[in-house]
Amino acid sequence: MVKTLQKEETMKPEKLTLKKRGQITIPKSIRDSLDLHEDDQLEAVIEDGKIVIQPVITIAKDQTWFWSPEWQQEEREADEDIKHGRVKTFDNADDAIAYLRDDED
Repeated sequence: MVKTLQKEETMKPEKLTLKKRGQITIPKSIRDSLDLHEDDQLEAVIEDGKIVIQPVITIAKDQTWFWSPEWQQEEREADEDIKHGRVKTFDNADDAIAYLRDDED
């Protein structure tokens, strides 16, 4: 999982050297701070004459439904229900099914 630094967190600037074929090495302190690992994807853009590189989280196409705004809203609502005890637990599947069938009536 990729971490991000909070706006108030800053690190001492680190010098990088541009190598053949445009390669650079990201210093270990920065990789550790952002929990970056080999094969993680990064995105580079130019902003105000500066190169800005940031981690990119890619989501498999078959998992995009989970990250839709609607689904995430429902996840937040479910978390709130759990937090406030608005849940029902069962000892087994038969009891859960019976509860659901009774609720239909």
